[in-house]
Amino acid sequence: MNRSELERRVAERTGLASSAAKGTVDAVFDVIAEALANGDDARVSGFGVFGTRARPARTGRNPRTGERVAIAASTLPTFKPGKALRDVVNTRTGG
Repeated sequence: MNRSELERRVAERTGLASSAAKGTVDAVFDVIAEALANGDDARVSGFGVFGTRARPARTGRNPRTGERVAIAASTLPTFKPGKALRDVVNTRTGG
């Protein structure tokens, strides 16, 4: 499912106009991104937890030349699904 499909389905289920559904989806993503950028978690009960993880600086290799390359430290977004989401996925996939 891509973003436009998500917006269309939100519009159908809520009865919102498509432009309002697009604004709602954009707002949810923006709020989650802002929380992560501020170092906070975004917990959605029954769905999961969006968080961050620090990745330390390290040395890698250029696969073409074999030259050592310094890779800077970074912060990665993470997601841990909640039990309700895992149960829905496992029920529908037969897992």
